[in-house]
Amino acid sequence: MLAKRIIPCLDVKNGRVVKGKNFEGLKDVDDPVKLAAYYSECGADELVFYDITASAEGRRLFSDVLKSVAENVFIPLTVGGGINDLNDFERVLNSGADKVSVNSGAIKTPSLISRAAKKYGNQCVVLSMDVKRVGGQFKVYSQGGRIRTDIDAVEWAKFGGDNGAGELVVNSIDTDGVKRGFDIEMLKAICSQVSIPVVASGGAGGISHFIDLFNGVNVDAGLGASIFHYGETKINDLKKALKGAGIEVRL
Repeated sequence: MLAKRIIPCLDVKNGRVVKGKNFEGLKDVDDPVKLAAYYSECGADELVFYDITASAEGRRLFSDVLKSVAENVFIPLTVGGGINDLNDFERVLNSGADKVSVNSGAIKTPSLISRAAKKYGNQCVVLSMDVKRVGGQFKVYSQGGRIRTDIDAVEWAKFGGDNGAGELVVNSIDTDGVKRGFDIEMLKAICSQVSIPVVASGGAGGISHFIDLFNGVNVDAGLGASIFHYGETKINDLKKALKGAGIEVRL
């Protein structure tokens, strides 16, 4: 059995880590380089870095901040924000990323997924999805959760896997920052249709939520932000509890 991964997420705006609720009300948290180094040392399996306003502001990701983060971590680093073409993949990889997360850019140009996979390998391409319930259906949002599309989330996840994405990060807008648990219903719907690894994001508020996640749906990793940023839960404590619950993790 593959070990489940625990992944902290750095949502970065104007060079600072921020966190909000349901993708709104962003508050300053900390310096991304400082937090990245901390997570690299305290048991995180991987790290995700999102420049969360790059797409909405129509600009490229802040490479200088990314380079500083990459220099201070010794775990796999996934980076996203403003990824619109292969040149963006190249630049982010050259800045120290191990995997590149594409969201709005793939919605705008779906062929970007397969072209990036062909050039850099499936393992390098992560399709990130911001998903929200609309009229009882799971819909994909773009521009950092700002713009609703008519894309069905389950179909989009399947398309990503079929066209070269090596991993999915599924962000629930409904549960983001609420700290009442992951969106198990939505994750089950998506996981049932894909065969690539899925990282669950949105809703982590305590150790029990990760236990419920891994026992409730076949995801490969759980992503958290504020629960880790504010020291509410230590990653090593979380992993020990998961191990005690019979869930395989790397200690």
